[in-house]
Amino acid sequence: MQKLVKAIKLNNLQYNANRDPQAYRRCVDETFRIQAVLQGSGTATCALMDAAGHRLAEGALALPGTFSATVSFPTPGARVVTLDIAADGERVCENLLLDVMEHPWAG
Repeated sequence: MQKLVKAIKLNNLQYNANRDPQAYRRCVDETFRIQAVLQGSGTATCALMDAAGHRLAEGALALPGTFSATVSFPTPGARVVTLDIAADGERVCENLLLDVMEHPWAG
């Protein structure tokens, strides 16, 4: 049986929690691009939620396919968002750390 989620990308890089976080950082009001490459057949429901459970993006798509969402934040800080994907009785939840800087690094 193949997995529902083939890959998760953050800012066009395959997401890896052990990667240097600098690769994923954005400044205030800059857009984070989150993608989930899905495989299988049927229909999948996808949602991107913040820590409080508010939906930042959601959608349904035919499999195989790619769910794509963009989100930005008006204030600096670290945020955890959850990518929730469900299809054909299988459910995958992945927490992603989004780090928002106040201004670009100098130097």
